[in-house]
Amino acid sequence: MSDHILVFYGSYRRDRMGIRLADYIVAQLRARGARAELIDAKAVDLPILDRMYKEYGPGEAPAAMEELAGKIRSADAFVFVTGEYNWGPQPGLKNLTDHFLEEWFWRPAAIASYSAGRLAGARSSFIWHNTLSEMGMVVISSSLTVGQIGSTLDADANPTGAGGEALENSFARFADDLDWWTEAAKTQRAKRAPPY
Repeated sequence: MSDHILVFYGSYRRDRMGIRLADYIVAQLRARGARAELIDAKAVDLPILDRMYKEYGPGEAPAAMEELAGKIRSADAFVFVTGEYNWGPQPGLKNLTDHFLEEWFWRPAAIASYSAGRLAGARSSFIWHNTLSEMGMVVISSSLTVGQIGSTLDADANPTGAGGEALENSFARFADDLDWWTEAAKTQRAKRAPPY
């Protein structure tokens, strides 16, 4: 059975460029045989965090939250596509992620960052790594960093120019690393229940 990988994207902006990277990652993971699914924070549209999923009684959580909780629990791995806003991650992605906690545990996570400039969202990626670790995920060592997103992927998420070539060259290692950790986590969970 192929791995179920959720790809999270968090921009709420009208002219979103990072959705190209999210779409590219979904397409590339599918081409490798994964059951990749895009989770767009703007489409899910959870409110600003007031109560976490676990704080609702059975059957009381909003429908979108309940549906997403089920997807997170059933996923084998996660990819977080984050832009950089003022040296930090997108608030939409952080808000979406913070609605859940135990649902994330004991699965690998990968980070793909981007920006319009040369630093490619690296500062956001650094912050995001700590957040995901705190939330119980194993963050893989490989990451994707895409600078000048508008000239790296076209409107249909096809790589263009030197930036697109660099993305294509780095994606295989990124995906191989995620695949290795996904298999390791699945094997370990099947062998022994997590300690909490």
